[in-house]
Amino acid sequence: MLSFNQEEIFTATELVRNFSQIMEKLKKSESGKIVVLKNNKFEAVMLSMKEFERLQNAMQLLENIYKNQKV
Repeated sequence: MLSFNQEEIFTATELVRNFSQIMEKLKKSESGKIVVLKNNKFEAVMLSMKEFERLQNAMQLLENIYKNQKV
């Protein structure tokens, strides 16, 4: 289940108007993600590079485990 705290949620308008400040918050955030609302609906998730790399590494590890189990 997805969960977000208030500090991670921004409207598309806020993101456009305050892009640099929000990017700084994203870099410093513990979760490494922000959620973008458009017309009061969740539209996108933005990840810090650190979080993206962490997820990529986890995915690669899982793929390797899966390949080794198929043999």
